[in-house]
Amino acid sequence: MKAYSINPQTKQVEKLDITMQANTVYTFFSSILIDELTSLNGHIIYSDSNAVSEYKTPFFMGEQLIVGEALIVGKNGMEEVDAFISADDLEKLINYEVPSFYIDAFELFKDTDINLYKLFQLDNDEKTELNIEWVLHVFNISDDATKGYFLNELKKSEDIQKTLQMMALLAFNASQH
Repeated sequence: MKAYSINPQTKQVEKLDITMQANTVYTFFSSILIDELTSLNGHIIYSDSNAVSEYKTPFFMGEQLIVGEALIVGKNGMEEVDAFISADDLEKLINYEVPSFYIDAFELFKDTDINLYKLFQLDNDEKTELNIEWVLHVFNISDDATKGYFLNELKKSEDIQKTLQMMALLAFNASQH
């Protein structure tokens, strides 16, 4: 099966010929905790759920924040198929320049079990579900004072996950006005 691997440390996209079996993705990452992202049309982007806590290198694919290596295969319904995006088109989507705000936040996340993509429910009337990736994106586009507030609150926090959920509620409420 045609697939791609992306290594943000070497900034290389490699075309792979893999045999998809039950343990292929787990073996690729040497991990049993895998995130499946579907932000690339007709493809699945696999990444290591532990990459944030292991302080691996982040990058963007389009607007999707990914941490550590990624494995990309095609998707047809529920079935994994050959990746059909060209290597050139894939490389055009990748941006290895990650704002320092993200790097500073990830420094605070190491030694935690933070997952960027796991949904959590806000404590609001609407039962809104968000993830940490969204929270980081919103605070990244804010002014420097707000970014500083965010990072300082995380530094003081004894429960980073809970603080991030509080920040999500603040960001969500601010976006509604």
